[in-house]
Amino acid sequence: MTPRLRTVALLTAAILSTSAGAAYGADRTGHGGDTATGIRSITPITQVHPYGQQVSAVAVEYGATVDPRTLDPGTFSVADTVYNFRFNPIEDLPKLADRSITHVYTNSRPATRGDHRAVTGRYVIVELDPADGKGSTVIVSKCPTFLCTVKVNPDLPTRVVQREDVRGVPGRGRGKGPVLAKGAPHRSHPMTEEPVDLLVDDFTYGSYLSGGMVLPYHYHLPKNYQPGRRYPLMVVLPGHGMGWDGDNTGVQLAADIPATAWLQREWTGTDEDVIVLAPQHQRVGAAAEADLLVKLVERFVADHPVDADRVYATTVSYGSQLAWQAFAKRPDLFAAGLITGGFQVGADQAEAIAAAEIPVWITHGVNDHLLNVSLARNSRAALQAAYAADGKTPQQIDALLRCTEYGNDAFTQPDYHAAFGPTYADQGILRWLLAQRR
Repeated sequence: MTPRLRTVALLTAAILSTSAGAAYGADRTGHGGDTATGIRSITPITQVHPYGQQVSAVAVEYGATVDPRTLDPGTFSVADTVYNFRFNPIEDLPKLADRSITHVYTNSRPATRGDHRAVTGRYVIVELDPADGKGSTVIVSKCPTFLCTVKVNPDLPTRVVQREDVRGVPGRGRGKGPVLAKGAPHRSHPMTEEPVDLLVDDFTYGSYLSGGMVLPYHYHLPKNYQPGRRYPLMVVLPGHGMGWDGDNTGVQLAADIPATAWLQREWTGTDEDVIVLAPQHQRVGAAAEADLLVKLVERFVADHPVDADRVYATTVSYGSQLAWQAFAKRPDLFAAGLITGGFQVGADQAEAIAAAEIPVWITHGVNDHLLNVSLARNSRAALQAAYAADGKTPQQIDALLRCTEYGNDAFTQPDYHAAFGPTYADQGILRWLLAQRR
């Protein structure tokens, strides 16, 4: 989280959140929609992109089947927040700007279609371009210290304008159908339904309790899950701001790409099914949290058909501290690790990792403004020294330890601490991780 955001006060966030809710929620009509205009409901559809969840489409419901022939990207306009918790102050949350519309088509339910083709239905799906940088759903949650936590905004400010008439299917397929809703270029509509969160909604919530400490987590089993099979387990350890603060359950899935990437071939480059386990730490200290994490992973492996030789850890920022400690505490539990934008490994931790020969790939932004790239370089040096002390040759060390540094041009958004962005854009790194065996 940027220094600018660290100074955001909890009181300011609360006041602005309340005012934003008043501005955007006052004319919401619930499931009944805006009956005066013929719109029955509007549902936001979100998707997690490299640097966080965005509103990726809206589904506008009408009272009868819509004629798709009368629709085009000019039929609607969509405005959404310019706010991004990584760059903007919370004051920017109510500031809206037009989104870029990519596809408009009909569907029988509030859902997008991969082929963008119209099917018979009363919903109009308006797809939006994630590259326009607007519509982020993750906002500042609480600032208990100079560092803040984040959460998913419960009251999305997305607004829709129906600029042209929307018509129903004509009788016998001839001529123009009835007007279901007249165009109103100067009237904007808020969201009326709970969001459909693609992939995030497919995760299951759980919590693990040990020694008076609770560890919330979410997990995802493969779509074609078969209890008789054994699956690799990807343990995703989030950054500091995604830690549980009592009011932000599940944000570790939405804040950035690592949790949901493992469910998508376009990210992993493989059709192999993976079980994903995404704990949400409480930031009470690496040693205690790593101990709890290890116990959770042990229990999860025992309760699910996990391939015990293929348990991996992938981290964002603060999560690296838990991974280093967990690797050292139970080196026999993990097959490999991917550390992005993380902290420096301890000397004792490096010795334990080297002794167990746990393959690790470290990535870092050269101009990381929160954790200097020297931390990654020092981790590399410590692990190289530990391997050399164990008698490994340079070639053997290179097979066990890989490091990548990213210049600014590798980032599609200017947060050079977010090394997971370019890391997860490289299928070679993700396939390398899945190829490791204990």
